[in-house]
Amino acid sequence: MDIRYSVHPEDFKRYTTQQMRREFLIENLYQPDHVVSVYSHVDRMVVLGCMPVSGAVALEQDMDVWKSFGTTYFLQRRELGLFNIGGPGRVMAGGVEYAMGYKDCLYITQGTQDVLFCSDDKQNPAKFYMVSAPAHRAYESRLITLEQAAKKPMGSTEGSNKRVINQFIHPDVLPTCQLSMGMTALEPGSVWNTMPAHTHERRMEVYTYFEIPQDNVVFHLMGQGEETRHIVMQNEQAVISPSWSIHAGAGTSNYTFIWAMGGENQAFDDMDVIPTAQLR
Repeated sequence: MDIRYSVHPEDFKRYTTQQMRREFLIENLYQPDHVVSVYSHVDRMVVLGCMPVSGAVALEQDMDVWKSFGTTYFLQRRELGLFNIGGPGRVMAGGVEYAMGYKDCLYITQGTQDVLFCSDDKQNPAKFYMVSAPAHRAYESRLITLEQAAKKPMGSTEGSNKRVINQFIHPDVLPTCQLSMGMTALEPGSVWNTMPAHTHERRMEVYTYFEIPQDNVVFHLMGQGEETRHIVMQNEQAVISPSWSIHAGAGTSNYTFIWAMGGENQAFDDMDVIPTAQLR
């Protein structure tokens, strides 16, 4: 398991491009028949990727659970949210099988054991993108389709940020301990996301960008509002955003991204907005 430690914003100002990418960027999440995991000490979130090809892949296949978490199984004190951003597949969790199509989401509650991932077609394998947060009680595991997500149209064509925020793992949809996840899709001709930029001191956030056309990139903005930096991101990469950092971006094309949050609260509109003219 790749472990990323917390970073002070004053130290961040001295980072080179290579250091920023090493600390915050997550690459190569989807490796055939493996579970890739990155543990962040920012709110103790874990980002995972799994691309089953040859057969079923267990959630804990490539991790030493006791060494990493001090528990006997991964979800003993954690909850998990996952999206399928690949071909059709299935997830077996706690003895229940969930068929997952493209952009379907699954919430798996704390205390669930024996989680397995499968693809329906090895020529078009599923790609399961996952984020896990610490949890103190069990709720109900649930499959949420794109049609069932709460939808919030935002932005405008004139502002190059016309988009739909799809809230999946969210208090308006289902109860969880602290994990919130959703998917924002930008319309053709729109490239800016999450503007005006903001921070939320009470929780961190993780983004993963996908549906980025070949030979295009997203410039992910981070850092404090008065001294911003950027990380150039490719398709299907993820990035960790500490609570003190903005998290916004602009692409050379429209794209889709999945956001995940964990921390003190689940109030989606609890944010400290930075007026765009004040960004530096």
